[in-house]
Amino acid sequence: MTDTPIKIRLADLRKSFGSKVVLDGIDLKVRRGESLVVIGGSGTGKSVMLKCILGLIKPDRGGIEIDGEEVARLSGRDRERVLAKFGMLFQGAALFDSLPVWENVAFGLIQGRRLDRGKARERAMEKLYQVGLGAEVAELSPAELSGGMQKRVALARAIASEPEIIFFDEPTTGLDPIMADVINDLIVKCVKELGATAISITHDMASARKIADHIAMLYRGKLIWTGETSEIDRTDNAYVDQFIHGRADGPIKMELRR
Repeated sequence: MTDTPIKIRLADLRKSFGSKVVLDGIDLKVRRGESLVVIGGSGTGKSVMLKCILGLIKPDRGGIEIDGEEVARLSGRDRERVLAKFGMLFQGAALFDSLPVWENVAFGLIQGRRLDRGKARERAMEKLYQVGLGAEVAELSPAELSGGMQKRVALARAIASEPEIIFFDEPTTGLDPIMADVINDLIVKCVKELGATAISITHDMASARKIADHIAMLYRGKLIWTGETSEIDRTDNAYVDQFIHGRADGPIKMELRR
């Protein structure tokens, strides 16, 4: 595994909003084909880190490399070229209510890659099938789907362009445990079939254990632990131990208004 090329590298990544420090010197390597899950409480910087990698937020300092290319401050066509490597499953699915299911899946192909609508629809049907949905859902609106089906449509959209890198933002939020496990299985299956590199952020430890090769924990803008998934239940890191077992008592204190 150590001989596998590094797909994503973050070096001393820092980002603040006013006086609030969100990312405080993140160093991270994700190798090609690896599935990394980043855990941590709300407001610890997980989503900001992903947005920095995608170029949606500019870091204050630090480097972001994709395939060895520094991308932190790319713009225009250079940024579009790098973004073409990415797929994204958004929290809450984020489907377009005004478009039928197939067009949601094909949206990036039609709007971003200018693919012919007929070919885009064929690709969308192929990806819907890949996530366990049939032709009968293609013309439905997102509002006609259950939460689990919406997540599967969102996953089909994320893999429609057959990306090299996929980000998953809280992929099982709002789902019952059985459907969450179905989505986890589909994520593992789709990532492996594509040979993609994946970064997921989640609070769901069952999901993290299933889809991750490695897990990293963010706390107050710093990576306080990284390791193989099999190691997380044996860690002597008190912060990680408290988080993965969901205990109120420990070094992580919740700030409550009085």
